[in-house]
Amino acid sequence: MKKKKGKEPFVPVERRETIRQNIVSILEGKTLSARDISADVRVSEREIYEHLEHIHRTMNKREYTLMITPAVCKKCGFVFRKRDRLTKPGKCPVCRSELIQDPLFSVRKS
Repeated sequence: MKKKKGKEPFVPVERRETIRQNIVSILEGKTLSARDISADVRVSEREIYEHLEHIHRTMNKREYTLMITPAVCKKCGFVFRKRDRLTKPGKCPVCRSELIQDPLFSVRKS
């Protein structure tokens, strides 16, 4: 008889700073998309957007500011300036194209 191997227990990555602190430190002096941040922090892209929303709300109270470069349609060049959500839009309202460049994020001192 073969012995069944038990599934190894999940061991979370040891972190010295919180995910949000890590995101802010990664974004200082760099401009990255949520996908790039997700790869650096090793957290899902959806979770990164949630953390960025919180960082955006709380950053105004500190000496740092979250800078957002809006998404751009790659087909017609439409810029999503008035968009409140930080996530990537699904379609361009002008040409209905789904080829959209992700919004970019960076952190700068006020």
